[in-house]
Amino acid sequence: MMTIDLGKMRERLIELRAELESVAATGDDSAAVVELDQSKVGRLSRMDAMQAQAMAKASTRRREQALREIRAALQRIDDEDYGLCVDCAEPINPGRLQFDPAVLRCIDCASKAEQ
Repeated sequence: MMTIDLGKMRERLIELRAELESVAATGDDSAAVVELDQSKVGRLSRMDAMQAQAMAKASTRRREQALREIRAALQRIDDEDYGLCVDCAEPINPGRLQFDPAVLRCIDCASKAEQ
């Protein structure tokens, strides 16, 4: 079984966090309030804007969740708990951590949690 390089995982998590924070910092005008004045914007244009607003808000929620997961993973590295399943405390497969460095559960516990 492969071992986990905590230094590389920390760097990767920090890079992912920086990317997500950069996206958040650029701001998303699509999430702005949709103008309801028909004299300024037609009905179909408003509907498109409302759909874009909903998608932007969903994207913001996903980005915020990913940032929380990354912060938690960095804390687990500091606490020397990184790479251990939060449910069964068994080591998480390093390949799984390479794919998603913020993952909380081993594949077995993740499967059980989804059911």
